[in-house]
Amino acid sequence: MSNLTFPAEFLLLEFSDIRELQILHFFVFLAIYLTAVTGNLLIIIAVAFDHHLHTPMYFFLMNLAILDLGLVSITVPKAMANSLLNSRSISYPACVAQVFFFVFLEGSDFAILTVMAHDRYVAICSPLHYETIMHRGACIQMAASTWVAGILYGALNSGGTFAITFCSNMIDQFFCDIPQILKLSCSDTFLVEIGIIVFDISLTLGCFVYIIVSYIHIFAAVLRIPSIHGQKKALSTCLPHLTMVSFFLLCGFFAYMRPRSHTSSDQNVLSAIMYAVLPPLVNPFIYSMRNRDIKAALLKLPDLWHISKRMTNKPISQKQH
Repeated sequence: MSNLTFPAEFLLLEFSDIRELQILHFFVFLAIYLTAVTGNLLIIIAVAFDHHLHTPMYFFLMNLAILDLGLVSITVPKAMANSLLNSRSISYPACVAQVFFFVFLEGSDFAILTVMAHDRYVAICSPLHYETIMHRGACIQMAASTWVAGILYGALNSGGTFAITFCSNMIDQFFCDIPQILKLSCSDTFLVEIGIIVFDISLTLGCFVYIIVSYIHIFAAVLRIPSIHGQKKALSTCLPHLTMVSFFLLCGFFAYMRPRSHTSSDQNVLSAIMYAVLPPLVNPFIYSMRNRDIKAALLKLPDLWHISKRMTNKPISQKQH
């Protein structure tokens, strides 16, 4: 291929040319995907059906689970299909869509984590005004703003990435990843790369600084609590969120801050799994592992299922009688 602006398709990185290993990769990714989907769906269902969880913190958690569900569904199913069908191809429109939705969902993910930090800040630093500040309308507006910001983030990144001329269609990654796509360019991508880097750093740094400042105020407020039990109780509400933020940033740092001059395909795949697959897989377990409310809601799900099933079948039985 030479000087193609719109190639018909791209060829993604195949995990192996041995058929048995391709099937193994399919089942490994299938297990990861089903685990991630099940975990996030359980969080969504638990928050939606348990009225005890209809609070700002769990409303934002449900939004995070929806974003994570979309994030893992953008990359993994295509990789599974290619391994199963012994294929490497992805069409140009599908590649553009994959880049847009991946960047949109990943950006919204970090934005919702920032909003969750604000929620914890208000809950601990201004508990008497919590219900006034974090009312239903404010929560909906904050959640909607993260989605809108993510859409703009995805549009600008995908638009800048595909406004280039390609010399090759072979992407050294198992999904359409922006750094690997820019390597295929025939034209000078310096301005595009600088624009994307500046925009990404501005958004990420802004969210990161806000989270850090929020937790500085949170820790200062916790230290002013007279009892040790009260301090532990306040910190326990922040620990899952702080763990998720730390894990998200560590994965991103590992993926984007490592030297790229001498990286192999295996290292590229490992880094992509770190930031594209692991956060949606791990987040449900981080938030539910030490959260009594989530555990209680999950234990109630079978009872809620039987009740809803009974209510659904009731009109039918009445008609039969």
